[in-house]
Amino acid sequence: MGSLDKELQQTSMSRLGENKWQTHVDTVNSYWDIIEAYIEKKVQDAKGIKVYQDGIFVDGDPAMKIIQEGIKSGSKNSELVLKLIRKGAILTRTEDFKMVKDEYDGLQWILKSKNNLTKLFYLLRFKIFKPFNLNKRDRYIARRIAETLGENETGIVFIGAYHQVNKRLPEDINVIELKQVTKIRRYQKMLRSNANIKTEKFESLVNYLCE
Repeated sequence: MGSLDKELQQTSMSRLGENKWQTHVDTVNSYWDIIEAYIEKKVQDAKGIKVYQDGIFVDGDPAMKIIQEGIKSGSKNSELVLKLIRKGAILTRTEDFKMVKDEYDGLQWILKSKNNLTKLFYLLRFKIFKPFNLNKRDRYIARRIAETLGENETGIVFIGAYHQVNKRLPEDINVIELKQVTKIRRYQKMLRSNANIKTEKFESLVNYLCE
């Protein structure tokens, strides 16, 4: 999200509260440590592997600039992508610029609104159109993967939990899901709700993400 990243974090922290936010930060860090350890174990030679990262709507140096900006903001996802690239992986344009910009603009209108009524309007608008926008993005991402991933080639996809790219991929692409997306969504829903983070159900999800 580029320049909106800090504002999004501050908004999330304010909404969740300091303790819940810190638990989430620790969970996310541990989650990415697990993902990185798995990839390092399974991928000895990354040469030629295609990396598909949500939000990457350009190729070459501009794409690397986005990754570098992510690293500056503390993204472990971006750090892992850079490590793969340094080992020979190919960062591949994954998204359509206009689709990503539409979501960025929607968030920007919410965060920049000074009037509460205006903020509420843009928030409702964003929530109403989000499923449709995600659906369009998923179809585009799946098409990009199908077009650029050759026979017997390997791709690594980093995508948000509410995307549903898998079911749109051709049947001849074998997909290994490192973590069950349904559990990740459940964790995110409980995090955003008023649920107590000390409950057994929530702690079970945290343990699953970090194991």
